[in-house]
Amino acid sequence: MDFLKSGFKTVLGATEPGQPPSAAETVEKLVDRASSSTLLEDRRDACRALKALSRKYRIEVGAQGMPALIQVLQNDCQDCEIISYALDTLCNIVATEEFDEEADNPTVSVNVGEQFTEMFIKNPEHVSCVMNYLEEYDFRVRRAAIQLLTTLIQNKTRDLQEHILVSPMGVSKLMDLLSDSREVIRNDALLLLIQLNKGNSNIQKIVAFENAFDKIFDIIRDEGCADGGIVVEDCLILLLNLLKNNSSNQQFFKEGSYIQRLAPMFELSGREGEEQGWAPQKMSNVHCMLQVVRSLVTPSNQQQVVSSCQKAMSKLLEALCEILMGSGVPADILTETINAVAEVARGDPDNQELLSKVMAPSTPPRPVIVVLLMSMINEKQMLALRCSVLYSFQCYLYRNPAGQQAVVSTLLPSSAADVSNLSTGQLLCTGLFSTDSLANWFSSVALMHTLVDNTSQKEELLRVLLATSAGGHKPITLLEQCTNLLQQESYKLQSKVGLLMLLSMWVAHCPTAVKTLLQTQGTMGYLTAQISGNEHDENEYLVQGLCAFLMGLCIQFNDNSLAGQKRDDICQLIIKRIGQENFCNKLNEVSRHEAYSRACKQPQIRAKSAIELLLDYEYCKLFKGLEALVVKMVTGFDVNGIELTELTLSSEASALVAQYKGIIRGLDTQITSLQETVKQLESKNTEQEKKLTELQSLNHQLTDQNTLLKAQLGARKNNDSTSTNSSTPNNDNNSSPTNHATLEALNAAQFQTNLYYTENLRLQQELENLRKCLQETTATANTANENYRKLQKDQEDLLELLTDQENKIQRYEQQMRAAGLPVEDEEEAENEDNSNSDENIISNPSSSLTNSIENSSPQHAITQNI
Repeated sequence: MDFLKSGFKTVLGATEPGQPPSAAETVEKLVDRASSSTLLEDRRDACRALKALSRKYRIEVGAQGMPALIQVLQNDCQDCEIISYALDTLCNIVATEEFDEEADNPTVSVNVGEQFTEMFIKNPEHVSCVMNYLEEYDFRVRRAAIQLLTTLIQNKTRDLQEHILVSPMGVSKLMDLLSDSREVIRNDALLLLIQLNKGNSNIQKIVAFENAFDKIFDIIRDEGCADGGIVVEDCLILLLNLLKNNSSNQQFFKEGSYIQRLAPMFELSGREGEEQGWAPQKMSNVHCMLQVVRSLVTPSNQQQVVSSCQKAMSKLLEALCEILMGSGVPADILTETINAVAEVARGDPDNQELLSKVMAPSTPPRPVIVVLLMSMINEKQMLALRCSVLYSFQCYLYRNPAGQQAVVSTLLPSSAADVSNLSTGQLLCTGLFSTDSLANWFSSVALMHTLVDNTSQKEELLRVLLATSAGGHKPITLLEQCTNLLQQESYKLQSKVGLLMLLSMWVAHCPTAVKTLLQTQGTMGYLTAQISGNEHDENEYLVQGLCAFLMGLCIQFNDNSLAGQKRDDICQLIIKRIGQENFCNKLNEVSRHEAYSRACKQPQIRAKSAIELLLDYEYCKLFKGLEALVVKMVTGFDVNGIELTELTLSSEASALVAQYKGIIRGLDTQITSLQETVKQLESKNTEQEKKLTELQSLNHQLTDQNTLLKAQLGARKNNDSTSTNSSTPNNDNNSSPTNHATLEALNAAQFQTNLYYTENLRLQQELENLRKCLQETTATANTANENYRKLQKDQEDLLELLTDQENKIQRYEQQMRAAGLPVEDEEEAENEDNSNSDENIISNPSSSLTNSIENSSPQHAITQNI
């Protein structure tokens, strides 16, 4: 202790007796030594002391010493020891966790490390300075720099990612650390890259193209693959970060044949020791490996990338099926393996066929799908495992008509059937009629997926017959049994939801199934009673909405072949017994339910408890696509079962409709005239452009001719001057006729040149005029198009207003009829009002529209009718 005290005295200097220095004073003296001492040893001792104090007095060291430490990093780069002290001190200052030494210090806040991080990265040069020390081979410096960058990224991820992206060769420096022969440096670099790649696709792409996949697989192989330690898990987490939600890296991973390198990693060793259970680290490694596989083929990825990856996973699927059928596999790993197998096979015919041929090692051997369904309907199995089995069955049937037919065929009567062997259809019926509500729901949803986008199988399923418990009764159809179960009071809510989803998928786009359902005794009465009930439970509202949707489908896909159960009859039943508005409100309860929003997110079923299992992804897709059609069909009938038209409106409503029609007709006329104007301007524009092109071509020709004539004229002048100089005076009289002819030819050529030049100027002037005219025409056409778009928007607004007004008038008429007030409905008054309204709109359309809107209030409409 005396030695340490003397060491601090050497650094800090002697203190006055009886007055020990405070922490702030001590840090202040050390910072002054580190920043102003001329001797390197003094600065090194000061940095060593600051490092020792930084864990207990983090705020004092960070507030006073950060500039001095940064100065050391910038100026003393030659001394590795002082640099390591400075980096370690900064790492302690910005650390996220609370040190044991500062547990009793009340001044230390929770996010003090984040605040110091923000101070440090304000200047990008500080981050660049730390990045430069990654190239230093000294162990202490390189590891301290890695740890400091990791902590900075944890505190300010986005800011550090931007700094590293703009830093020269920043990502390359980090990737080089994976090749370091010292395992400690390599492992710390893995942790740094894991933090760096989170949520930044640009950095993920750069890391991938820096040969990251090869380096990761090499480390995993050296560490022992699935049987390796925590380093394997870190490598797999980094690989998962690079692939998840990054289509570019996924495509690069597939094209680089890295999928083939995943399959050997699932060849697990140590079978003889699995009876005692898997090691926790091995479970973590295998779980991460399965997540990497799923990141390539999850349905949220681009379909093209998923399909290409699935085609390269045949061997990987075989390895996963071996794990699936193996013994001693933990439940969590088994659940994740089933999910991975499901997504590898989803929508790929080859993988689906391969999955259907996999046999479980049982006595007698059974298909793996049958074994999985046995687990699904077993109420003793854990919920996550049963959900994963249902998801795998859904993925097996997804876009697989042959698989759907194979499942339905096991339910159809066949003389050659071996009743001793369990089939998928028998298992689904067993779960459907079980006393376990969860098994009912799972079986209903699984059977529903055999009918998705397959009308032929919906008709085939109508042929399924079930034997009754009483021997004297004839067999009943599966549809009848479903409706009977639905009407039982003892049938639980979750089971009813599953059956309603099954029936809705069954009757959608299948008039034969609708007819059979309507013929079933008591079905429409049950649905009507459910919809018109006044329940206050949220899940009861959901059941009522599902019943309303099923009744709406019976209207939408009704072929009107059944007397007393036609579209008009069912709509009349809704209007008189339920009410159109009440029906639509109950229908809207489905999309408002929490289970609907949860199921719409993804095909995979995720539930923390059994009560959360209510709606399915495919059913939500069906509901979203047909809800609007059902509402439109139901609201298109009035209380008398007559489809609402203009003839059913009162005189006042007809007058208001006529006003809107007059405005719309005027807008249509203006739109038509503007369209004609636009067509004329476009044709005129085309003609002018054609003429402009011709003039430009003629101008080029004249320019070429002018140039040629000038060249000929110059050549003749040279020839004349040469002949004149070479001739003698005696030959002047003999050559005069020749010279005279040459001069005349030259004058003619000069005249022709002038003519071409004048014509060229005239054409250029005309070209400029045409260009100006073209610009004016284009501006006029653009103005006309803009007016046309505005008028179209006004027309759309008026149409919406007209629709709202018609709905209001219809509602007011219903209120007046309910109150026993007379409603005018005379065609003569209607025709007279129509003619008067047309004249008023022609004279003053804006005033007519204003008056019609003002007179559309409920009080005014009722007062006028009274």
